[in-house]
Amino acid sequence: IYTSLIVWIVGLAVPVTASYIICAVIAAPAMIKLGVPDFAAHMFIFYYAVLSEVSPPTALSPFAAAAITGGDPYKTTLQSWKYTMPAFLVPFMFVLDPSGVGLLLTGSIKTLGNADWGSIALVTITAGLGIAALAGGVQGWLFRRTTWIERVMLIVAGLALVYPTTTADVVGLGLFAVVVAIQLVRIRAARQPA
Repeated sequence: IYTSLIVWIVGLAVPVTASYIICAVIAAPAMIKLGVPDFAAHMFIFYYAVLSEVSPPTALSPFAAAAITGGDPYKTTLQSWKYTMPAFLVPFMFVLDPSGVGLLLTGSIKTLGNADWGSIALVTITAGLGIAALAGGVQGWLFRRTTWIERVMLIVAGLALVYPTTTADVVGLGLFAVVVAIQLVRIRAARQPA
């Protein structure tokens, strides 16, 4: 978490490449010392350096988009941040879980034969569902507009699905399934003639 904050703060002032280089020197050794593989630590830092382009308060990309389209730069920044918020969890997926690290290595010829495809698939599925749940909670929309209780359940489900434990996955899947069921029942009830 501290590394992501460091990269975010550095990214407020400098471009992506400079942010990565500065933080790779400062933060990567600390992450590696904590047991994070070196390639995962560097990917984590690079990922957050890229996300600094859409992060408030400077948010260079949304401000540029607003200037081109003639929109309000602050509204554009907040809207883009709502859309990219789930992406801020992705780097944690390949740093916290050994199977998540496997996601980074699947392109390597050496590791393809030794890859645990079952656990990589499980991490990918739970991460995808977690990001979908988190996006639905932040946006307030899944299959239809969500209530505030559904939004809270979706955000908790999204965070739980991203955290790499079986208990968290079960809780997250349960909450997500409940919200999906409620939404489908509400859709079916709305389609029935009165």
